[in-house]
Amino acid sequence: GVRLVGSEMCIREALPEYRRRGYAEKLINELIFEAKSNGRKGVVLTCKDKLVPYYSKFGFESEGVSESAHGGAVWYEMRLSF
Repeated sequence: GVRLVGSEMCIREALPEYRRRGYAEKLINELIFEAKSNGRKGVVLTCKDKLVPYYSKFGFESEGVSESAHGGAVWYEMRLSF
């Protein structure tokens, strides 16, 4: 899902049935475009460690382990600043 948080947008991981179809790439590119078009400061997301390299391809930088403990998993916070 997508939700607005102050001057940034925050997204969560894709549902399993929508993975590996190119939807995430399209969503991320559109989200970046919309964020820039609407004067946002950037985009923040959390992901599991295996996805850090994937989001890095879009220019996101890892800020390390997130404070989130959702589902008992370790999450990494990724930020793309404009």
